[in-house]
Amino acid sequence: MRICIVYDCLYPHTVGGAERWYRNVAERLAAAGHDVTYLTLRQWRRGADPGVSGVNVVSAGPPMALYVEGRRRILPPLVFGAGVLWHMLRHGRRYDVVHTASFPYFSVLAIAAAYRRIVVVDWHEVWSDAYWREYLGAVGGRIGAVVQRLCARIGDFAFCFSQLHAKRLRDEGFRGPIEVLTGEYAGSVTHAESRPAEPVVVFAGRHIPEKRVPELPAAIAEARRRLPSLRAQIYGDGPDRDELLERIRSGGLAGVVDAPGFVDGDTVDAALSRALCMVLPSRREGYGLVVVEASSRGTPSVVVADPDNAATELVEEGVNGFIAPSAAAPDLAAAIVRVHDAGPGLRASTADWFNENAARLSIETSLARVTARYERGL
Repeated sequence: MRICIVYDCLYPHTVGGAERWYRNVAERLAAAGHDVTYLTLRQWRRGADPGVSGVNVVSAGPPMALYVEGRRRILPPLVFGAGVLWHMLRHGRRYDVVHTASFPYFSVLAIAAAYRRIVVVDWHEVWSDAYWREYLGAVGGRIGAVVQRLCARIGDFAFCFSQLHAKRLRDEGFRGPIEVLTGEYAGSVTHAESRPAEPVVVFAGRHIPEKRVPELPAAIAEARRRLPSLRAQIYGDGPDRDELLERIRSGGLAGVVDAPGFVDGDTVDAALSRALCMVLPSRREGYGLVVVEASSRGTPSVVVADPDNAATELVEEGVNGFIAPSAAAPDLAAAIVRVHDAGPGLRASTADWFNENAARLSIETSLARVTARYERGL
């Protein structure tokens, strides 16, 4: 089949879970014998090879800064949408299938306007009306929710990555088949073993408002009332980093909470392997890959119950971690203490949980399911 993958970012020129996913999808479909084009914004030097073996990478717009203060800018999606529209008007007839990310939404609208064959849409997240209002304000949020609803009615087939967002997509009006892909983990699926834990809590991720990273120092201080030797290592960077550092300083937690910024993957892996637990205070996750990464090392996770948090689907209470009722310091601290009190038995059951679920959590399984769908003509 002749397949066009549409996403405005390309790994490794920009780094993120979606970028890795679409590069993997493109390369896997090309390896299966399909003719694959990857339509994106240009993030590489003009005239250079974008570096995706077997895939024709096509620019639909110039390099642009995609984020401001941790949030997506409006202009790049508009520019990309216009570029996708122009490309589809000129070249759409050459493709049997267009496979696109739902976000940024204007590219989906452009495909609907200019393309008349099979459209496959990946929905990593479907935002609630309340979250749209919080993200963009009353007027902007209303517009964003309407655009999302329009896009939810577009496409012949959809892939989602959690039951939460599959249900929301159906509620938004999608009427085609939906397949939920549960695997995004790209690490080893060989037998996980639990190791002795150090009294250290680990967070790894972007410091953006949705992650609520600045809530962690107060939670650690609260937990230290029961666990005086407890420490924390908070990896990553982002617009909330200054607030995090200020809360560490004002809380007198220097030497207790360490926030070194971005570090290499081996450092994070080593930290997760020896951590008491991984804590993810996010209010919004489309998947929650770091939960799987922690479980693969026998390390339990603490996540937060929230209507927008699909990471809770990856935690079985008391088996591979705990779900805190909120990100307030007493609730996070209580969950951390529960992990400590559960002792080595929780680490062993976390490793067992990963071993039992490794196949379905592997990105290889999801890629195989996508490829199989194409082999069956979707």
